[in-house]
Amino acid sequence: MMLPKIATPKYDMIVPSTGEKVTYRPYLIKEEKILMIALESEDDAQIEQAILDILTACFVMKTKPSELTVFDVEYMFLMLRSVSVGETVQLTPKCTKCEEPGEVSIDLSKVKVQGLKKGQELNKQIKLSDDLTVDMHYPRVGDAIQADTGTDTILGTVAKCLDTIYYGEDTYNLVDSSSEEVVDFIENLNTHQFQKIAEILTEAPYVGKNLKWKCEECGEQNDIELKGLTDFF
Repeated sequence: MMLPKIATPKYDMIVPSTGEKVTYRPYLIKEEKILMIALESEDDAQIEQAILDILTACFVMKTKPSELTVFDVEYMFLMLRSVSVGETVQLTPKCTKCEEPGEVSIDLSKVKVQGLKKGQELNKQIKLSDDLTVDMHYPRVGDAIQADTGTDTILGTVAKCLDTIYYGEDTYNLVDSSSEEVVDFIENLNTHQFQKIAEILTEAPYVGKNLKWKCEECGEQNDIELKGLTDFF
């Protein structure tokens, strides 16, 4: 007699950036094992790939997880973790005054994407001069895994997020260009032009939640913001 197939519950959610309604199931022991192995490696690329693999296995959706923004993937993984392991996570943040660790509970199901407005465009067109304009997108998780510029982190991130360059009457689709060529283009911008591009990255939406607690050691009322996936674990 064949062993039984264990039924798993199904959940619905909306992908923050696209508005796509998707269905997902909790991750199972086999997927949790993938994550644990990646975490033990302490390799960022391996951890990111493990998260993408788990989302691919657990979500039914049109868009590949690697094509979504960083904040999409982080939000989806937090929601997935909340139904797979439990909604509550115990954190031990340090007091901002005496640096003693506290004990605070976070409900992952209440976490939101901050800074994302309804109908907000994910692709930005930035005019850098009268004859130079660029199209760019918010950082995607897949960018960090597929690209290896070997340059400073900020320059590398900007290079991955540029899509098209319009210079005079010419249009350059950067999918046809190497990472080195894109970085060389960025390095030849002036400071003002580069700052206009970098501002888009600093203003990108993110997964975040305010965390308030009173330090039992010194009585300080702490108020900090959790920002990004790693802050929640």
